[in-house]
Amino acid sequence: MNRLGYTLKRVQKIKPLKKIKETDAIFDNLKEINEKADRCSETLRISIDTKAKVNLGDFSRGGRKRSFTAPKACDHDMNPLGKLVPLGILEVKEGQLMVVVGNSSETSDFIVDSLQFWWNKRKINYPSIRKLVINLDNGPSGSSHRTQFIRRITEFASNNKIEIHLAYYPPYHSKYNPVERCWGVLENHWNGDVLDSVEKTIGMIKTMTWKGIKPIVHFFDKVFEKGIKLTKKEMKEYEEKIHRSKILPKWDVVVESGSLVL
Repeated sequence: MNRLGYTLKRVQKIKPLKKIKETDAIFDNLKEINEKADRCSETLRISIDTKAKVNLGDFSRGGRKRSFTAPKACDHDMNPLGKLVPLGILEVKEGQLMVVVGNSSETSDFIVDSLQFWWNKRKINYPSIRKLVINLDNGPSGSSHRTQFIRRITEFASNNKIEIHLAYYPPYHSKYNPVERCWGVLENHWNGDVLDSVEKTIGMIKTMTWKGIKPIVHFFDKVFEKGIKLTKKEMKEYEEKIHRSKILPKWDVVVESGSLVL
């Protein structure tokens, strides 16, 4: 059977659940935004997204590990010792990945605090950059209509004197976001291990590679408050600093770099 080409193959998750009427237009717009960003010497394109939460404990992850004896795990994945939230920030052209690991909730504050930590670390490598194009999906914490996210990303642009272009992937197609490929590599890298502590999990992330480069890893030991919302009056100053596409207002948003007057 193998000689005839009938080898064992995994089922591939490649069929999107469904499309919305704007899907093709969003992809066309993304292609134009990304190509323009990659050609511009003053623009840096990054891709961000959170990975599924990691349960800490003696749990099997379904992988294999080369060793004399098989690692032992619990027969049920119940009562984890804790949960970790990895957020990836990928510099698309350069291939440098940063993974910020949180032990709280995935919130707008967690995303933007992680983005600020990344920029503090990496901006020395990009002295000519005046604009960030951010590829992301329209998940609840980073949605272009999430008031706390818009407030925080507008403050980020103002504090760092850098323009932000939020370029979203369409619903049900987040797997096309470049950073998603890094998560596949990480899963293959650590699936044969038992992730029973923060130190073990972070250590495994540090030893993976993406395009031959090891990631920068940071742990946020901080509780992020959930459910923060702003009123329309509170949002007025922030909304004046953002420009939404007339055709794709939810998926194409530019945030000015100018100072806020609150």
